[in-house]
Amino acid sequence: MSETDPISPQVARGAGVIEAALPTLPLSPGVYRMLAASGDALYVGKARSLKKRVASYIQVARLPERLRRMVSETTSLEVVTTHTEAEALLLEANLIKRLKPRFNIVLRDDKSYPWLMLTEDHAFPRISKHRGAQDPKATYWGPFASAWAVNQTVTAMERLFLLRSCADTVFNARTRPCLLHQIKRCSAPCVGRISTEEYAKLVAQAKGFLSGKGASVQRELSAEMQAASENLEFERAAALRDRIRGLTHVQSSGVINPASLEDADVIALWQSAGQSCVQVFFIRGGRNNGNRAHFPTHSKSEEPGEVLSAFIAQFYDDKPPPPLILTNHAIEEMALVGEALSLKAGRRVELAVPQRGEKRAVVLHAETNAREALERKLAEATGQAKLLEGVAQLFGLAAPPERIETYDNSHIMGTNAYGVMVVAGPDGFRKNAYRKYGIRGPIAPGDDFAMMREVLERRFGRALKEADGAPPGDWPDLVLIDGGAGQFSAARAVLDDLGVNDVKLVAIAKGPDRDAGREWFHTGDAAPFQLPPRDPVLYYLQRLRDEAHRFAIGTHRAGRSKALVKSELDEIPGIGAVRKKALLHHFGSARGVKQAGLEDLQAAPGISREIARKVYAHFHPS
Repeated sequence: MSETDPISPQVARGAGVIEAALPTLPLSPGVYRMLAASGDALYVGKARSLKKRVASYIQVARLPERLRRMVSETTSLEVVTTHTEAEALLLEANLIKRLKPRFNIVLRDDKSYPWLMLTEDHAFPRISKHRGAQDPKATYWGPFASAWAVNQTVTAMERLFLLRSCADTVFNARTRPCLLHQIKRCSAPCVGRISTEEYAKLVAQAKGFLSGKGASVQRELSAEMQAASENLEFERAAALRDRIRGLTHVQSSGVINPASLEDADVIALWQSAGQSCVQVFFIRGGRNNGNRAHFPTHSKSEEPGEVLSAFIAQFYDDKPPPPLILTNHAIEEMALVGEALSLKAGRRVELAVPQRGEKRAVVLHAETNAREALERKLAEATGQAKLLEGVAQLFGLAAPPERIETYDNSHIMGTNAYGVMVVAGPDGFRKNAYRKYGIRGPIAPGDDFAMMREVLERRFGRALKEADGAPPGDWPDLVLIDGGAGQFSAARAVLDDLGVNDVKLVAIAKGPDRDAGREWFHTGDAAPFQLPPRDPVLYYLQRLRDEAHRFAIGTHRAGRSKALVKSELDEIPGIGAVRKKALLHHFGSARGVKQAGLEDLQAAPGISREIARKVYAHFHPS
């Protein structure tokens, strides 16, 4: 857009808001947030000089169309100063990942990565898969791209080093070796088949292997095998030989197990049709820990270097970066990104774009995977678009729906009743938008109509209240409910009472004998109808209904399981999970706690005199 093009009043107003804030901005590094009238972040950016960087937004004629739209919606801005630009980059990545502003490149990755864990607080350490917060009493290796990748590594560690993988409760209860010992995947420390010293030696070898010292471990095993053979311990020598063969197989190099890389991440981007796929390969200790594809959201005009820069900063926001990161494109501000990651890791982190050799081959392999993953996604999106067009045509919508909400209930005779909402759109199911509604009642047991009314009232009533009566951004184009004419009428009455008249409502009733493929559709503006049994749109609607049913059943079962483990101890102030567990272990049951005297309660481990008095007073109010 040229500087002579007219500026719209909305853009001029937004630029005025930014200009008015300039006198208060410092020249120091920091992060700025452009905010909409609703208070939501429109854009998050970092700057070496906040005042100079923000001032560039008032030169609206020089801005690309995407940022002009952002300026037009800006009603206020906030800034946070930092000591350095590298710190600003880390803070920017954290805020973008958390706030997901519409005008930023956003990495939508809500999944956690599994790690390999070796416990250190037991005479016979256990090897296992781990997710979540890390225990300082354990050693971790990773991350791994998937549960499958870490499970494969656990199996390899069992075969190579005969480490146990069972839980401590199982370990303590064993009286004879388990099947893993029989198939030569465990040394059976639970029943004394190996001494503490010998097991510690296996643990040390495993740590060396996982830390990239596989060659030295192999030499050590070879020396042991030679010594066993010379001492005529042929059975032990054969066992060591099998372990060496397994170690050789695991260490075999190639494009997917590069010998020249110890600890590195290989990140490759491929762009097509205005979309990007970023493929990440994890290399740890010279082994490939798997790969995962990511699809960051961004405008179609973003260049590969911009996308990769934003991706890398956000990707390492919640995980430690390795010493080396290889990419297939030069990223924007590579030196600054490297400085920020080094600051986060507490050691040097190098970013490089290899041009030749094995490293280049690994990057090209990752690039091929990124291209193929994006091609699959685009093909799926094309098929999804056709299905949504069919849905729009079937139900008389003006355009293919961007957001479809499907509702269902689950309960057993009214107990542990839950309603759920699942959401789908052009990109498939949006699981981060799923919602659970614990039915509050009072509702008669089995009154599905009342349950559906409560769920819809809470979902749409709350949305309208938060948006001051106007349709919010997450407004559905189509609402599907599982049921027949009665369910449809109840749902329609709720939406009419709330003034929701711009949402298409459809009820899906099961066919004769509840056969899939013979469903009846109730829309209110036409007689109920059925679709041909092999209609692709029918299959799609069935999938939506079945996903809601699956989610409802799972939510109900989780709630029922939680209710089963509740006890009267949960009602006592100051009694959390740890103290509850201590009391139950000491007295055997909640009834035992109830019948215990004050002195008995004080004798329980972890229970102070004050807590004992609270527990006793709860059961003996007089």
